[in-house]
Amino acid sequence: MGERRNYSDGYWWSKDGLRLHYREYPGADDVPPVLCFPGLTRNARDYESLATRLSGERRVVLVEFRGRGESAFAKDPMSYVPLTYLQDIEALLDELAIKRFVAVGTSLGGIVTMLLAATDGAKLAGAVLNDVGPQLEAAGLARIRTYVGKAVWHPTWMHAARAVAEGNADVYPDYTIEDWLRMAKRLYRVNSSGRIVLDYDMKIAEPFRVPGNEAGPDMWPTIDALKAKPVLVVRGERSDILSAVTAEKMLARLPQGELVTVKDVGHAPTLDEPEVVAAIERLLAKAAT
Repeated sequence: MGERRNYSDGYWWSKDGLRLHYREYPGADDVPPVLCFPGLTRNARDYESLATRLSGERRVVLVEFRGRGESAFAKDPMSYVPLTYLQDIEALLDELAIKRFVAVGTSLGGIVTMLLAATDGAKLAGAVLNDVGPQLEAAGLARIRTYVGKAVWHPTWMHAARAVAEGNADVYPDYTIEDWLRMAKRLYRVNSSGRIVLDYDMKIAEPFRVPGNEAGPDMWPTIDALKAKPVLVVRGERSDILSAVTAEKMLARLPQGELVTVKDVGHAPTLDEPEVVAAIERLLAKAAT
């Protein structure tokens, strides 16, 4: 017998006719649910651990952006941009009749969270911005451009794990082969030919390779839009995307903000680190109503 699932699959439609996917974990309906938005090449599986911890006490919805996981690929690759993801999330909020929620966003997901704050901030009860801010470091963006959208495949999960380890050794220097294997199973899927391939549309790279399309125009006003909210900023000490200087500037503009820096980790923390788990609990306590 297989492992019993503690979530259900759900789908919604984008304005341009794409069938998009989310996972939903059940929880209490008297507190704002938690919506989790993944990074550029990631999917709902990134948040399994967080959702399992919170499930029961909180309803948790793990979103898969267009072109990732079980969400449909976009007909127009130039729709793989934050403003379109924002429109997709707004359609999901309408579909699920969610009036108020806590957003957890890693990297790209954090950019979408910041845009939500600026456009529909009344719905946000709080936010976790994981290794992302209104100013992104050029070195990190250049690194991401070297690999995003490059189709690779592996014959076995161990081959995939070793490839992930080679590409991310500086990000998670303490990982064991078991950790890399778990990470590979979040990043890859088995295709119809039995090959282990990356679980996203390679065309997501097309707009990302255009300088400026990673986030858009000046994003600092989106931080100001979060001033009245409890906000947790998580930063990897080794991050090449969110600098320590930018993180401190964010904190200075967030009266209810908290900064947690995860030692010896790059872009991005997994949110399973003990200090981050405790900080998320503190944020959720502030966003209880």
